[in-house]
Amino acid sequence: MTPQDYVQQKAAASGSSFYYAFLFLPKPRRAAITAFYAFCREVDDVVDEVTDSGVAATKLAWWQGEVTKAFAGEPSHPVMKALMPCVADYGIEARHLLAVIEGCQMDLGQTRYLDYPGLQRYCHLVAGVVGEVAARIFGQTDPQTTLYAHKLGLAFQLTNILRDVGEDALRGRIYLPVNELQQFDVKAHELLKRSYSDRFTALMKFQAQRAHQCYDEALALLPPADHRAQKPGLMMASIYRTLLREIEHDNFQVLHQRVSLTPLRKLWLAWKVQALGRL
Repeated sequence: MTPQDYVQQKAAASGSSFYYAFLFLPKPRRAAITAFYAFCREVDDVVDEVTDSGVAATKLAWWQGEVTKAFAGEPSHPVMKALMPCVADYGIEARHLLAVIEGCQMDLGQTRYLDYPGLQRYCHLVAGVVGEVAARIFGQTDPQTTLYAHKLGLAFQLTNILRDVGEDALRGRIYLPVNELQQFDVKAHELLKRSYSDRFTALMKFQAQRAHQCYDEALALLPPADHRAQKPGLMMASIYRTLLREIEHDNFQVLHQRVSLTPLRKLWLAWKVQALGRL
């Protein structure tokens, strides 16, 4: 299996919304974003799939070393072998990849966030930086597009957090800020027991409203000159925001299930943005 085959398989197997947006890209850009996305999946899977935190920390440290070696001209992992031919063309730097790893390391050492600013720092590393690299690969021409990418990444991550509240709680992680849980009088054990209440619904409505605000702010930040090039990001925005609306429509029943969109619906939403330019 070639490195390119490996990253293609890794990206497709995830079933992620990102994959549907990649389908419409020209081949060189598609190769770059697929390799970068596969890298993100590799390091994220370390945290999600390795139960021993010591082993996971060792693996993430290995990835830090692999990034450093790859940028010195000696990649060994197929993901890095697929990614390195693309880095010069699209301005991908070692700091971007190391930031993503740092975000995953936060997942090992931190299971609660005291407030929203603390959560934003985590979201910037695991999603904002990813958005920044993606925007470069898609063909960014205006520096302001980086601000759009950071804000859109935050909106995506806030949507993920809402979708995964129940799943994350079972893993011992609660991303909803502690001071906001207190504000709405929702206890951590209620999330673990999958206990719904009017208080929980009010908390989730507050979180959803914040996510919607991030989508609106992101779209307002996108310079018109980059609108066409950034269509893949807008496709993802359409898919993720539709998911957020589904969660709202289900009255935030996320403690016992994972709300998702079908592959066909994701493809339809992506096509609408591609063909009609509509979110």
